[in-house]
Amino acid sequence: MPTVLITGANRGIGLEFARQYTADGWGVIGAARRPDAASELHRLGVEVQKLDAADPASIAALAASLGERPIDLLIANAGVFGGNDLDPVAWEEVLRTNLIGPTLLAQALRPNVAASGLKRMVALTSAMASIAETGGGQIPYRSSKAALNMAWRNLALEYARDGIAVAVISPGWVQTDMGGPNASISAEESVAGMRRVIDTLSPRQSGRFLSWDGRELPW
Repeated sequence: MPTVLITGANRGIGLEFARQYTADGWGVIGAARRPDAASELHRLGVEVQKLDAADPASIAALAASLGERPIDLLIANAGVFGGNDLDPVAWEEVLRTNLIGPTLLAQALRPNVAASGLKRMVALTSAMASIAETGGGQIPYRSSKAALNMAWRNLALEYARDGIAVAVISPGWVQTDMGGPNASISAEESVAGMRRVIDTLSPRQSGRFLSWDGRELPW
């Protein structure tokens, strides 16, 4: 039975990943800042671990808790949208959560993923990270995800020696608390599409910027 670790698993896209992988018989580890409040994860019967994705100490504690357990698939889903102004403190928080945290987590769990059968890592990015197709505005969020893309592109090159396939995937505009009710697709549809992309992810595809529907997006 393969094992997936999902960050930000207590709501939205992360929770839908947990639902779908649990239904398919995977071992699911759902990471959340407040495990005691992750009632939906507990109802699913998944293993719940504590993780503040913006806190390096919390990342180190999660890695220590997992020990040498193989993790077939890491899904770095936790993220924040942030505001549209350029307040330095708020911008730094967006960067810590969307860029630094997922990258440090990938580094911390590299041995666990390398020890698994599937050897896959994905981070959820956004089409708003595309420099070629930017529409302007939301600089903190766009810059954090563009930087995430760069960081994980380099992880893909480095982790190739371990046979780990790494990709960044845009979930699309999804009907969640972040995406809002007028978004174009449901969480169920987005996650099902991303899972199809993940299922075909191989070392030859490592380092790509992909959409939930399988399209390759422009950097």
